Amino acid sequence: MTKTLEISFALKNAYRVNGILYSIKQIPIIKKLLPDSVYRVEGLKVFANVLSILWEVVSAFGGKLIYFFLMLFGAAKLYEAENTGAIFLHILLFLTVAGAFDNTYMFNPTRDKYYAMILMRMDAKEYTLVNYAYAIMKVLSGFLLFGLIFGLLAGAPLWACLLIPLFVAGLKITVAALSLWDYEKRGVVPNENKLGTVKWVLMFACAAAAYGLPLFGIVVPVWASGAVMLISASAGALSVRKILAFDDYRAVYKELLTENMDRLNSAKTAAKTRSQKAISADAGITSSRRGFEFLNELFIKRHRKILWRSSERISVVALCVVAAALIAVSFIPGAKEEINEIPLRFLPYFTFVMYVINRGAGFTQALFMNCDHSLLTYSFYKKPKFVLRLFWIRLREIIKINLPPAAIIGGGLAALLYATGGTDDPTDYAVIIVSIICMSVFFSMHYLTIYYLLQPYNAGTEIKSGTYQLIMSATYLVCYFMMQVKMPTKVFGLAAIAFCVVYCAAASVLVYKFAPKTFKIRA
Repeated sequence: MTKTLEISFALKNAYRVNGILYSIKQIPIIKKLLPDSVYRVEGLKVFANVLSILWEVVSAFGGKLIYFFLMLFGAAKLYEAENTGAIFLHILLFLTVAGAFDNTYMFNPTRDKYYAMILMRMDAKEYTLVNYAYAIMKVLSGFLLFGLIFGLLAGAPLWACLLIPLFVAGLKITVAALSLWDYEKRGVVPNENKLGTVKWVLMFACAAAAYGLPLFGIVVPVWASGAVMLISASAGALSVRKILAFDDYRAVYKELLTENMDRLNSAKTAAKTRSQKAISADAGITSSRRGFEFLNELFIKRHRKILWRSSERISVVALCVVAAALIAVSFIPGAKEEINEIPLRFLPYFTFVMYVINRGAGFTQALFMNCDHSLLTYSFYKKPKFVLRLFWIRLREIIKINLPPAAIIGGGLAALLYATGGTDDPTDYAVIIVSIICMSVFFSMHYLTIYYLLQPYNAGTEIKSGTYQLIMSATYLVCYFMMQVKMPTKVFGLAAIAFCVVYCAAASVLVYKFAPKTFKIRA
């Protein structure tokens, strides 16, 4: 068992270290200082190993810290109710049920399992049990620590906080055991990356119950939450026997891992095929423009279905939501006061909304797959003046794509403000509309700038830049935390407008200076 655990850690650490070294080598400034034989530099390997160990610690505690702070404790506090402890346990209860089906820690087809059980032909049962036990230990330690801290801060009783890790681990073990039993009965191999319709519906229903029921004053009593946790922990203890007695782990993982590798390979081909089918093959499409304007107009016309479809759908949904809100206000006058506060107090929330609906990532991916992927092989395409000129042309197009939903949302918020009693300062209407549009412009510029400065794709259209993924993750976190900001509409709106202007100017300078060197196909 100990030897298996050592080999397991060695495998994970090997490809994690190589991934870290590769990511470091891709950082624009640092890569010039590093030799091509970076994988053989002992000092860097030690540094990468330290980062790998830190990542293992973060994986055990970091994600759980964010989960408890934002999704449990933070969410419970938003309800501003006296029974915060009960709400905390209520949310935990339903989210744990959803998470038990989404992630049991046993049926996730990762590469290290493929290397160990398929390529190296290690004992599948021993490898599975050792790694599963390690994963459950991380669950117990992380949920015990943060369950006590945030549970007690929320006002939950000590006995309930102590039950939290046993409840979470017990439920995951129970679901894993039921999945093995189902495999024996029906021969269906469970796959956490390929959830069925029933599981998706169950997870959505649990999430809706977790956050929706407290809005109507419906909260599972503390004693009931404790009873469910105790039952789940007991069921988990009984389910351990099934997991230990199961003998067909090799058959399960052979099918699961082989299917996953085939699915990944076929997914790349399918994505490329879908992309090609969505491109117009009309030979009559042409343009009267010249130079890069000619190239851009042909690209937009031939890829209109890819580029505009999502924007059009989001615009329709946004328009329906605004219309429904305005109709509701006219029929429910008592709701006017509460709705009036949304545009005046919660404008920072719409930073996250604009981040979610922005089509910048899809636009840049389409650019690479169907245009830059070929043209980046020509040297003229990377000259500074040409890079900046095409950058601004593309920025104009991506802003046009993202503008309709932004205008509808901005105009809709202003209309809601007016319909629910208005504001003492008429300039608030203009600030709301312009700031929402500026947020859309910012994200359009941000995605395109990062694409030009880091160009994350290789010839196979796979993302190979760790820096790009890090920046995208940081963008998500910043936008998520903006929902916690409470600031007057005019102050936040004017700040957003000013930031957008400054960012656009700075991004243009950076693209002109660095993109000719960084805008290339990755190895």
